Amino acid sequence: MAYRTLTSFLLVCVSYSLCQGRIEPPETDWDKLATDSLQKALKQTYNTNLAKNIILFIGDGMGVSTVTAGRIYKGQKQGHPGEETILKFEEFPHVALSKTYGNDRQVPDSAQTATALMSGYKTNFYIVGFNDKVTEGDCSAETEENKLKSILHHFNDAGRSTGVVTTARLTHATPASSYANSANRDWEYDAILKKTNVTGNCKDIAYQLVYDNSYIQVAMGGGRTRFLPNTTTDTEDGSKGKRTDGLNLVSEWQKKQNEKGRRNQYVTNKLEFDRIDPATTDSVLGLFESSHMQYEVDRNKANDGEPSLEEMTEKAIKILKKNTKGFFLLVEGGRIDHAHHDNTAKRALEEVLTLENAVRKAIELTNQEETLIIVTGDHSHVFSIGGYPYRGNDILGLANPLWYEPSLDKLPYTTLSYGNGPGMNYTIVGRENITGVDTTSDNYVQQSAVPVASESHGGEDVPIFAIGPMSHLIHGVQEQHYVGHVMQFAACVGKYSKNCDRIVTNPHSASSANEIQFSFLRVIMYGILGVLHVMLIF
Repeated sequence: MAYRTLTSFLLVCVSYSLCQGRIEPPETDWDKLATDSLQKALKQTYNTNLAKNIILFIGDGMGVSTVTAGRIYKGQKQGHPGEETILKFEEFPHVALSKTYGNDRQVPDSAQTATALMSGYKTNFYIVGFNDKVTEGDCSAETEENKLKSILHHFNDAGRSTGVVTTARLTHATPASSYANSANRDWEYDAILKKTNVTGNCKDIAYQLVYDNSYIQVAMGGGRTRFLPNTTTDTEDGSKGKRTDGLNLVSEWQKKQNEKGRRNQYVTNKLEFDRIDPATTDSVLGLFESSHMQYEVDRNKANDGEPSLEEMTEKAIKILKKNTKGFFLLVEGGRIDHAHHDNTAKRALEEVLTLENAVRKAIELTNQEETLIIVTGDHSHVFSIGGYPYRGNDILGLANPLWYEPSLDKLPYTTLSYGNGPGMNYTIVGRENITGVDTTSDNYVQQSAVPVASESHGGEDVPIFAIGPMSHLIHGVQEQHYVGHVMQFAACVGKYSKNCDRIVTNPHSASSANEIQFSFLRVIMYGILGVLHVMLIF
């Protein structure tokens, strides 16, 4: 590239004050790395068992670039270059890409994507648990005919236990899509419907959780104010409850659990959470914040604080697995999305690692012969990894070497950036000079190309990772709602509840291999018995 002369190199270096040397990569046996992976692939078998349990992990807003940056960030926190690092769910044997567009949107929102995942049906923008005949805010269209059943509902119908765990509000779009049906994801509490003059008999999402889905045994996250009347004051932050119908849904939840004869607990902080004994507890409602739970980098870990996503996942599994028929658990890393909306990449990546810890714990506590675990994002973000930084360059730092692809404004830029969002300071002419700025701080806001108050979602495909029964069905490039069908088929519920006696024959199937071995031994046994029979005759 002829234009990159020594003169231009020196000018750029001087303007950046950042003439950094090359970062030497570690020695790597690339041949062995590839051949080991190949041998592992050649030995791969399929698990065709019926899924007794399903755990669905959703990293809200966890697109491909977020997964990539997350693995690099993890490795660098461990003192490695980072690029070679593997997240726990990246070890899963089966991977696919999910096409996240909605029925009416090229770039979707979380309500319609979560509904696709949970119910196996693509729907419209802002819609929770209804088909594409319902549009945003149309209460009159909330009919039984248009209502969708989620995988959680199907598991309950089959007599299996169910649970929802999230770091967002329990009534937020993604968790709500597992149990609620609403023509507007914002209808989290009754006052919102009154404020927007909604007519009809539509019920708010918090109401539906308590009155229509009281069978759910574990529900933990944030959003206390959505369950409490406006005559109450939150003991933690002094905020008022938001309900104007006079209902205290926490008390109503406790009443309904008592009516079912369940040993139940309502908890609001880590001390109360830690005291829960899964062996003697049948149901839990955990509301740890008035709104969303804290980011992991801010989380108060003391007794008056809140549990981590990993801890909530562990507690939920230990309670739900007591049902010998099985369970379904939704686990959402909800704050990945929120951090991206604020252009705060470090917070988003910390939340990815928080989700990874929860996945690791789930693997430890379950048997992969009977438990299908799926990890996916509901949508992506306009989040990119750019420049030509050396291997091992700080993923949160400036793109180094900056001189290889210098900016036309002669200002430095970070490896991570956003297509739009609050990171663009439009009050100044040109781009902000970030020389000397600590871009690795918890609160650093990455620069964005287009100034908007809240960064938007991205429309590209997101990854799906799967392990356990029927996980091989996660393959190729699929429509997002396909995941909902895989879960129903794997567990023999819902649309596929009549397929429980199916026998899947596949030459690569572990179940088929065992069956072949058993058949071979049976032939030998009958042969020996035949010889003995002949000897007895003579």
